[in-house]
Formats: sequence, structure tokens, C-alpha cells
Amino acid sequence: MPEVRSTTLAETRFEETLPSGLHVVVLPRPGYAKTFGMFTTRYGSIDHHFRPLGGQEIRVTDGIAHFLEHKLFEEPDGDAFTRFGRKGASANAFTGHTQTSYLFTATDHVIENLHTLLDFVQAPYLTDANVAKEKGIIEQEIRMYDDHATWRGYRAMLENLYHVHPVRIDIAGTVESISQIDVESLLTCYRTFYHPANMVLVVCGDVDPDVVFREVRANQSRKSFEPWPGVERLQDPEPDTVHAASTTLHLSVARPILRLGFKDRAPGIDGEALQFHHLVAGIALELTLGKASDLYNRLDESGLIDATFSYDHEAEPGYAYTMLGGETDDPEGLAIALVEGFQQIRTHGFEAEAFERVRRKRLGEFLRVFNSPESLTHEFTTSYLAGVDLYVIPALLDRVTLEHVTERARALFDPERMSKVVIMPTQES
Repeated sequence: MPEVRSTTLAETRFEETLPSGLHVVVLPRPGYAKTFGMFTTRYGSIDHHFRPLGGQEIRVTDGIAHFLEHKLFEEPDGDAFTRFGRKGASANAFTGHTQTSYLFTATDHVIENLHTLLDFVQAPYLTDANVAKEKGIIEQEIRMYDDHATWRGYRAMLENLYHVHPVRIDIAGTVESISQIDVESLLTCYRTFYHPANMVLVVCGDVDPDVVFREVRANQSRKSFEPWPGVERLQDPEPDTVHAASTTLHLSVARPILRLGFKDRAPGIDGEALQFHHLVAGIALELTLGKASDLYNRLDESGLIDATFSYDHEAEPGYAYTMLGGETDDPEGLAIALVEGFQQIRTHGFEAEAFERVRRKRLGEFLRVFNSPESLTHEFTTSYLAGVDLYVIPALLDRVTLEHVTERARALFDPERMSKVVIMPTQES
């Protein structure tokens, strides 16, 4: 159970890779009431084309990772939610583009809940009957999101930005795609991606690391796992251009919504290099669109934006993009004003004082993560899966220069790589 210390952060963690291949991390938070446990696999919605363990290249139907997440909670005599509830814990799960996580929150009976977490994820109960039943449940979820304007706008933007990359596909799939899911396809994906060697367990709270590791080792020693040779993820080439420059949707919204998206050039990097790329993009975005920026204040004073305005940057080894926007009475006017503002930034750059202020702010926001066991659990898991030690983030931020941010802004706001989604209120008949 090696101990990892960070003198810069005054933080200590404990981690170990077990014989099964499972990597276990304990983040002690003495005195905190709640403990969080998160069990995560490197498997998400974009992993639909791969070569499984010792097998042939296959493509699986869209939405299968999300479907499998739903099904793992079911057990022969009930479900894992009930078991967690009996021990005073709440449980949840989520599927993203690159990971699937199962988690619990508890103030007591932490070890019992930890065993429940490991056991239900590592013992899939799949039958023709319960898979068929789940299709109806997920179909309702898909149709519910079809009426959600924010989600529809987000999905439309990814469809605009990407030609073939699976990030453009809805995480839940479609009603048609989930109808093709069966027990065999679910087990193929489970056996390929849910091996302990492809997973990480993070426990954060007022716990004794020795006890946690002892119990997890005992839990895993009772189970049998075949050696895991890995998985080959396959991807069709993605064109460099955007797929569509503009889309207009008519939905049941009170006011129009504008979203602009920029297709970042796939960095072709991972680990700390990709994390640095993402940190620099975040600083560039805040300097351009943060509430202290000139552009934000001009747009706010003119009434083109309101409190719904937001922005975000996502970066993975195979894709990266920026999205921004919000509600507005004049989507076309806002789009023009934003593009003009971005051109000024690309031409003139940023002031050194503003850059340093935002860089220090980002460091402060990162440090506050350590005050929340829930946030720390999520952030550590995400960083680990990305091949980054969370403790190095301050050093990476310290390396960021004004030149890095200026160059990144010029690339981020390239008008040739921009797409627009406008959501207009449905006209009443």
C-alpha cells in the first residue's frame, strides 16, 4: 500500500494495483462526515468499434455502454440500490463518452457498502427477460431527453462538428439502436471492458486506508479473473473540417437559444500534455468570455446575453471542442457580436495582468476541490483515467505563459472551424 505525498498540496494518498489488475486509491479526509466510493471502467459511449479479447473486429450498436450501466444494478433477488439503502447509502452511476462510473455515498457502514459496490459491478445478471424490460425504460429516457432543449442543442452541435467520430452519437443511443441490444452483445462488451485491469476504485473520506485495502484485497481474492490482454479500440478517420456550419431546431422553449461550437484540432497527445492543452484552453476561454472580460460585459450591457450564458472546453486524445452560448432574444445578433469579439482577441491577444489574475484564479479553484470529497473523488478518477497525477496540476498551471494562452485562443476561435446551433420557440398553431 504505497503512500504518495505532495508537499506542495500537503496531501497524502494511498494506492496499490492488486493481483487482479484493479488499481485502488484511498484519499483520506479525516473529520469529514461523508465517504464516497467510485468504481470506474475505461469504457464509454465512443467505444463501439473494437477488437475484443482474443476476438475479431466488431462494431456494437449505439447506446450499449449506457444500457449495460443500467443493467448491472439488477440482481437475481432485487437490485443493488436496495442493498445500499439498507445500509444507509445512496448510489448512482453515469456513462460518459470515455468512462462508466458506479458510486455510493455513505456516512456509516462504509466497508459493507464498498463490498456491495464491488460485488454488483463484478457480477452481471443478464437475462433475455430483463434486457427486454430495460429497453422500454431506456426508450422513455431517450424520448424524455428529446424534449430537453439544452441536451438537444448539445447533441446537435456535436453532430455538426463531427462527421464520423462516435462522440457525435448520443450516449444513450436511439430507440432503434437499443432495440438491437441482446444478452450476448452486452456480455461481449462487459468481458472486454469490465476486467479489473481496465478499472479503478477510488475511496475518499474519513476512512482507515489499511482497513479499506484489507477488505478490497479480500473481496477480490474471492473472485476469479482471467488474464486481460487489453483491448484494441478502432476509429474511422475523422475529416479535419466541420460536418455542418449551421442547424436550426424548433423546440418548446420560452426564448431562443444560441450555441456556437469550435472543432479543436485533435491534439494527438495524451496524459500531461493533453491536460496542459486543456488547462491553457480553459484560461483562454475565461479571459475571452469570463464575467470580468470586456467581451462578456459588452454583450451583457447590450442585452444579448444573460445569466444562462456559459462556455466549456472538452479534450480527449481523439477529439477536442469548445461550446458556448445561452438564451438570447437575438441569436443572429449575438453570433455576429461573438465572432467579432473573437477576431479582436485573435488579433490583439490578452493583457498580461488579466492573464495572471485568471491563472491564479484557476489555481484557487483547483485547490478548493480538496475541500469536497465528492469533487475530489470525481477529479481524481478522471485524471487517473487520463494518465495524469492530479497532484501535478499546480505545476502544470505554473508552466502556462501568456504566449501559450494567446496562441491557444487563435486556434480555438478559428472561424473556419465554427458551427452554429439555433433553437427557436415552436410556433403555436
